[in-house]
Parts: sequence; structure tokens; C-alpha cells
Amino acid sequence: MIDLAAYSSAVQSGVLVGAVLLEAFVLYVGYGALERVAAPIVEKITRA
Repeated sequence: MIDLAAYSSAVQSGVLVGAVLLEAFVLYVGYGALERVAAPIVEKITRA
């Protein structure tokens, strides 16, 4: 684990904001891919 306590609060805040933005991007891409895969399956189920 990286110890960020030695850095200033501005650096710690920047790392936190960067981590949150990275997580949001990964979730956005992941859910988009999941929707592309699941949409045809849901359509088949609802039409059956």
C-alpha cells in the first residue's frame, strides 16, 4: 500500500479525486459493455 501521509493535503486530495474519476470511468465502460451484452438477451426473454 502506498503511504500518502507524507504528502501534502493538496496531493492527497488530488489522488483521491483521480481515484474517484478512474473508478467512475471504469464503471461507465463496464456497464456499457454489460448493456450491449445483456440487451439482446433481455429482448429475447421479453418477446418469448
